[in-house]
Amino acid sequence: MKKVYLFIISLFTLLCACVAPYEPAPQILPAYVKNIYVRPVINNTNQYGLEDKFTKAIIDEFMRDGRLSIMTEEKESDGVVVCEIKRYVLQPLTYDANMVAEQYKLWILINVYFIDKHENVTLWAEPNMEGIQIYADSVKGDFGAMTEEEAREYIWDKLSRDIVKRTIKGFGNASGISERKVQ
Repeated sequence: MKKVYLFIISLFTLLCACVAPYEPAPQILPAYVKNIYVRPVINNTNQYGLEDKFTKAIIDEFMRDGRLSIMTEEKESDGVVVCEIKRYVLQPLTYDANMVAEQYKLWILINVYFIDKHENVTLWAEPNMEGIQIYADSVKGDFGAMTEEEAREYIWDKLSRDIVKRTIKGFGNASGISERKVQ
């Protein structure tokens, strides 16, 4: 009986060792895409000036990465990054005894697309990519406090890194959120 258990355990161990986890092949950017154009970001919110700083953050991140050249004309590029800001929500989270907000949550929702100019197709689309930053109001001077502008810059940096990563290393719906959440 002991030999049967030993045989079953060793067989189970052998079968488990042979099974590899499923990893789909990454969708890599086509080899002919050597340069890109970043269209100016479309701002569909009532917050003025968001689009300029976010466009600059995306371009700076692609330049920092250095694997793709940034073109100044869309017609000269192999690919185009298109981005639109859908939502901008600044929500107070905590209040002091005088009902003055102490902590905020900044939530920015964007849609991002990458267009292959040679094939004239959208290679990837990332609807509802979100950036969230919770921060303490800097008026009180607490440790780790920041302004709304600093929180926005932090979100622009994170989102631009995500866009570059998705473009260069592979793409798909990895960080988008459900449409039901934003109805």
